[in-house]
Amino acid sequence: MDYLERAKKFKAKKRLGQNFLVDENIIETILDTADVNKEDIVVEIGSGLGFVTENLVNMAKKVYAIELDEDMVVELSKIKADNLEIIHQDILKTDLSQFGENLKIVANIPYYITSPIIAHLLGEIDDIDNKNRKSVSEVVLLVQYEVAKRLSASENSPSKEFGLLSILAQFYSDVEFIKKVSAKSFFPSPKVESAIVKLTVKNEPLLTLSNYTFFKKVIKSCFATRRKNIKNSLINAGFAKNSVEKTLKELQINENRRGETLSIEQMGKLSETLKMNL
Repeated sequence: MDYLERAKKFKAKKRLGQNFLVDENIIETILDTADVNKEDIVVEIGSGLGFVTENLVNMAKKVYAIELDEDMVVELSKIKADNLEIIHQDILKTDLSQFGENLKIVANIPYYITSPIIAHLLGEIDDIDNKNRKSVSEVVLLVQYEVAKRLSASENSPSKEFGLLSILAQFYSDVEFIKKVSAKSFFPSPKVESAIVKLTVKNEPLLTLSNYTFFKKVIKSCFATRRKNIKNSLINAGFAKNSVEKTLKELQINENRRGETLSIEQMGKLSETLKMNL
């Protein structure tokens, strides 16, 4: 199927970050990763010209195609399938829980709103009962390569990769880096490379904590000033100096260590201990 020739008939809109995926092998990888069967309800975000959609309708019980661009909605309407429902709407304004439970999400996300969309799907760190996350079983994302590295990064990764987005994704899901995708797989070709990532949503958060809002404040402090050591970062965030010093000593964390070198589990212990020492 010549996706490239079909894509050339349309003018991508830069303001919407449109780059049409035209590589058949990458489309197959996305479908294989999603592993959709006839019992699955799939929500596709950013359906575009429908190249992935027209495959999904043959595999799933039901497909909800969410697309913001009205011109793309017209194209999607040409797919004749009883199990396809096209929703002309902003994903950030969409309550996924209305579509059912154990949803599989397949998304080709515009790079400029990747982080907000991931936060919308999973909820914030302290949003334990987020309706969207509780409705989703797994998410297959096609995102910018640099974002994919951030999603799967750990404290052992280069410091610029491990951050708040890493913790958000890994706090509520198991993150698997699937495949790097060349810019040549799109029309028009973007200036950056992409990657496929799979998030398998956890039934419970990674850590059991007494106060998730406090934990969120602590991790934001750890990454707010990357050039500063963890002691100064926490103090600059408003935590009392004596409490910070006592906590770091109890946990045997060198006060000159940088926050991004702590694992998520270590940040959890830091949060719990600091809260008790205030």
